Amino acid sequence: MTRLKDWRDPALLLSSIGISSIGDFIYLVAINIIVYQLTGSAAAVAGLWIVGPLTNIVTKFWTGSFIDYRSKRKVMIVTYIIRAVFICFIPFAPNMAVIYGILVVLSVAKAFFNPSSMTYIAILVPKEKRKRFNSIRSFASSGAFIIGPAIGGSLILLTSVETTLWLTTIFFLVSAVLLFFLPEKENINKETIPTLTFSQVIRDFTVVQRFMSHNKYVSFIYLGFIMIMIFSFAMDAQEVVFTQQVIGLSEMEYSLLISTTGIGSVIGAMLLTLFSNFFSLRYMIVIGLVMMTIGYVIYAFSWSFLSIVVGFVILGFFNVFLNAGIMTFYQNNVPIEIMGRVTSIYQLIQSAVQVVFILGIGFAADIISLRLTIITLALIMLVSSIIFSFSVLKSNKIIFYRED
Repeated sequence: MTRLKDWRDPALLLSSIGISSIGDFIYLVAINIIVYQLTGSAAAVAGLWIVGPLTNIVTKFWTGSFIDYRSKRKVMIVTYIIRAVFICFIPFAPNMAVIYGILVVLSVAKAFFNPSSMTYIAILVPKEKRKRFNSIRSFASSGAFIIGPAIGGSLILLTSVETTLWLTTIFFLVSAVLLFFLPEKENINKETIPTLTFSQVIRDFTVVQRFMSHNKYVSFIYLGFIMIMIFSFAMDAQEVVFTQQVIGLSEMEYSLLISTTGIGSVIGAMLLTLFSNFFSLRYMIVIGLVMMTIGYVIYAFSWSFLSIVVGFVILGFFNVFLNAGIMTFYQNNVPIEIMGRVTSIYQLIQSAVQVVFILGIGFAADIISLRLTIITLALIMLVSSIIFSFSVLKSNKIIFYRED
């Protein structure tokens, strides 16, 4: 009974994040369709991949400075409400310029939400429960990956794209309401909150730089993870074109492929949730990263629907292990009082590299074949992940041993 009571607050937080994840996927399906209907342009749809990273580059300089001095729970609630309100406005947008403007606002809200949620999890969930919590969170995210597009597709068929977007707002509002039932764990003194100025942002940059220089190994692990995952992001951006134009899959086969990947993720997340205490963090990271990369290599060399399914199931299954391991490692090793600033700077680096990679891959695919581009990315990712994994396994750093 006591154990169930201890999990009440984490369960509420998981429910809030899980419900909003379903909303995210429904919104993703609807916004892709509405943009394509308005423009008939694949380039306009591809632009949706760029809005988030570009917005992050502009906002991540200062989001951490805002978040660390304020209630993370309240920031999460406000971002949920902003997303609900602005998604409602999309069907009324008269042209693409307004839609992209709304997408920028939504991306800014998400830029605040991600560091806030990362920090609030570390505040709310005790260290000994974080591995299990992040495993269950991976399960919820994987479930949303299957349920969200299915609900989105059904709603669009039964109603319309516009109605689907309006209904999506319910998921974000419910997520916000659930957070009201969670405790305010931080003692925020409004009088001590510094004014968000350029000089304050520069001082906070110095704080992050000092943390990174004093914790080189933690920075190496997380930045190494980010840099390797850039390859997967670049391949995902070309996924529709690669599977349909290079491999020759139909739209129905592609939809089935995405569902199969989600099933692999759900199975992996279920196993990890049940047996997370038997896996050490370092092996969750290493096995998850290498096996997920092998999934991408199989995908890159695929010639049929069946071979891509094998690759996608493997990468979906082991992606769960990697994400749960790296998030737990990060939350255990970055001080809560500066986690918002550190997370924002890391995500700033990630977004800047993502934009360069997406544009670079687009040009490379025009100059050489898309198949060769994807194969090259997958092989570089594999070599990088193996080198990275050896450095993790050979390390004698106490930060792993005390958590394993």
